[in-house]
Amino acid sequence: MKACTFLLFLVVSFCNAQTPYPQDYFTSPLDITLVLSGTFAELRSNHFHSGLDIKTQGKEGFKTYAAAAGYVSRIKISHYGYGKALYITHPNGYTTVYAHLQKFSPTIEAYVKKQQYLKELFELDLFPKAKDLKISAKEVIAYTGNTGGSGGPHLHFEIRDKQERPMNPMLFGFDIKDTTKPLVYELYGYPLSEGSHINGETSRVKIRIIKLPNGHYKTEQITAFGKIGFGIISTDRQDFASNKNGLNHIKTTFNGSKSLEVDFKRFSFNETKHLNRYIDYRYFFETKKRIQKLFIESNNPLKLLKSHTTQGIVSIIDDTNSIYKITVSDFKGNQTDLSIPIKGLKKELPETKPIPLNLQQIIASEETILEKDHVSVQIYKDSFYEDVAINFEVTNDTLKLHKPIIPLQKSMNINFDISQYKGTDKDKLFIGSVPLYGNKLYYTPTKKRGNTLTARTKYLGDYTLGIDDENPMIKAINFKNGSWISNYRYLKIKISDEISGIKNYRATINDQWILMEYDTKTQTLTHDFNDEMITDTKNNLKIIVTDNVGNSSTFETTFYRK
Repeated sequence: MKACTFLLFLVVSFCNAQTPYPQDYFTSPLDITLVLSGTFAELRSNHFHSGLDIKTQGKEGFKTYAAAAGYVSRIKISHYGYGKALYITHPNGYTTVYAHLQKFSPTIEAYVKKQQYLKELFELDLFPKAKDLKISAKEVIAYTGNTGGSGGPHLHFEIRDKQERPMNPMLFGFDIKDTTKPLVYELYGYPLSEGSHINGETSRVKIRIIKLPNGHYKTEQITAFGKIGFGIISTDRQDFASNKNGLNHIKTTFNGSKSLEVDFKRFSFNETKHLNRYIDYRYFFETKKRIQKLFIESNNPLKLLKSHTTQGIVSIIDDTNSIYKITVSDFKGNQTDLSIPIKGLKKELPETKPIPLNLQQIIASEETILEKDHVSVQIYKDSFYEDVAINFEVTNDTLKLHKPIIPLQKSMNINFDISQYKGTDKDKLFIGSVPLYGNKLYYTPTKKRGNTLTARTKYLGDYTLGIDDENPMIKAINFKNGSWISNYRYLKIKISDEISGIKNYRATINDQWILMEYDTKTQTLTHDFNDEMITDTKNNLKIIVTDNVGNSSTFETTFYRK
């Protein structure tokens, strides 16, 4: 018995020694039970999620601890994205990231505000030297919040390697309780070559799945012929949260041989945009559901996809019987199988419909310029993943550029000649995207050069000229002109612009620049009197807000403080 115990100890020790990721180096950034609202590499809009989203019980202000000793190597503050974020580089070469923070620790906060007042900017991207902000393990570095593009209070936590590639933090010993198998909701088949079909269909076909008592799935026998692939809609769930999260691993086999693996262990930021090539992009546009395609299409560079045979595509021969199997698993090893019996059956297919003559043929490997009337579209080489045929129409000031059902990997330029407009009208024009529903025009970042407006975008769809001749709105929230606010810690102002949106703002008190933090979700500017920049009793506040076409509003008021 002692010999067996010793042998088991040696095996475990050997396995731990072989783990390439340190298991006891990083500690939890929070002192509450780790419950996730988002897992690593789960599918998001236009990107894979680069960390863990840790729930904070719907509240802000939890102490955030350094996961290990190191130094603050980057501090980024932005209205969108990560909001307030800290980056700590550690002696072992890894970097941890803490995002959507409410505020930093006093030492870091003082460092940041010094730079904000020096540069007279709220948004900053700072890169302190190694000696500037040294951090001890488990030191309080910040407090959790809801800044930037966060959809609710939580901490976004990352671990990156020396190449700045995000890695699954759970590889480093973070323990999230998960005893639940992943679920498979939908299965789709894709005929992928001329003459191929699934159940007599030559385009994407939904295949009914049957859940078994043991939690696994199967389908009834399908008929198919030629080169085909499959795609699934599948998610995972942890024990203490009801929200749906991403998978950790997908494996497919064909007649017992490995076909394709998807390993959500690590990715690089320069490839995350190719998520749109991995999912069925058209289906996502139509339903807002993401099908993960378990075959590799041309020009898909994602390294998390590992092909064992023929890019995950299987070939079905007439009068054969085959088994295709999909295994999805979470980080804890809970796995779910889906078995698909396939009968090879060649069928006579109807003739394919020719491509409509009015569509524009785009050769992906060549630059293309589409022009009509006063509108042109410049499509750079390799903007599309493959050759496509798209609709291009111009009517008055509206461009119809297909539907947004085809992903692009580069931005294209949309140009409008506005020489037919007169006077000040030109200065108020912008290019906007036309939504499928509703009447609101969405501002697309627009540059004006002479009589040409240019917008860069990665989305097909409808675009038109909009005009914004309205000034932004500025309104005091928690005080009135001439009031005493000695007992207030914060000064709050609401700013908004309904058409083109806010571009920038500037606030001064008694002609001295003051820091005002802008929360885009609530459209609120906030000044913290604890900055101690205001020492006078009578204070003249002036705020200038400018929108994206240059309309400007000025707000002036007076308040008093002792």
